[in-house]
Amino acid sequence: MVARVVLLGSDPIALPAFEAVAALPGVEVVGVWSQPDRPSGRGQAVQPNPVSTWALARGLALFRPEVFDPAEDARLADLKVDLAVVMAYGQLLREPTLAVPRLGFVNLHGSLLPALRGATPVEGALILGLTETGITLQQVVRKLDAGPVLAARRLSVAPDIAREALRAEMGRVAALLAVEAVPALLAGKLVAVPQDETAATYTRRLRREDAGLDFTQPARVLAARIRALEGWPGSTCLLGDIRLKVGRATAEAGPAAAPGVVLAADAGGVCVATGDGVLRLLELQRPGGRMLPVAAFLAGFKIVPGTVFASEPMPVLVGPKPLK
Repeated sequence: MVARVVLLGSDPIALPAFEAVAALPGVEVVGVWSQPDRPSGRGQAVQPNPVSTWALARGLALFRPEVFDPAEDARLADLKVDLAVVMAYGQLLREPTLAVPRLGFVNLHGSLLPALRGATPVEGALILGLTETGITLQQVVRKLDAGPVLAARRLSVAPDIAREALRAEMGRVAALLAVEAVPALLAGKLVAVPQDETAATYTRRLRREDAGLDFTQPARVLAARIRALEGWPGSTCLLGDIRLKVGRATAEAGPAAAPGVVLAADAGGVCVATGDGVLRLLELQRPGGRMLPVAAFLAGFKIVPGTVFASEPMPVLVGPKPLK
């Protein structure tokens, strides 16, 4: 008997897992749900997201509603779906929706639940400096990432890995988990284990104001945040009235000085005093420019020792309760 499966996702991190599910013997992907086409890129042209592009290239039925409403429930019912697999979809699903597939909805979440529930678990793992994270397959319930756990795979976090590289690793591990767990689930061989609510932590969506750096924080905290926010919104620092973007930085021991003071600026890096240790800035970008190694950057933008970078608030990204 062929299992009729639908996929729900919008972010490219889901593509390896979706490819793996589509390739499973005894599985037919009968539909893909994704976010509507949005403006993106420098020109802000409206275009499909990577999951939509993948579905269209494979000739799969693709649905892109603004809201998963009763009309979508009816469409799901018409497809006679056995299982819905979700990863990075971007919409909360209603109780009536969750009840439509024979085996319900399962979600591939980018953490070892109950840790790092919410929208940015990969970034949360980097912010916290975790040495291990993973992918969890959980039964979807109405409460945020709180459904029982069906299976999980662990992943070591390299000390200096940044967001995009870790996302790629997470996508690879999600595919491995899908290959193992989805056939077992369809065969009724997985046992759902309730999560420990007392151990839950939460992440939130990133905002533009998350980019600023607070040099009163330890250098290791700042370096971890820079790796976590790679891409958008990135990390920035104020030098007078000029906002520079930081591409790469490392934390190291160094002499005590007032937070934000530039201790050295040469081809080896711009060394900035922090609340504990020194942050060595290795890649910088000026407004209207491009990201450059620090030696090339300093050739066209002078920074002298004694200059002070302003500190800005760094909003909390991970907490013991849901964050807004």
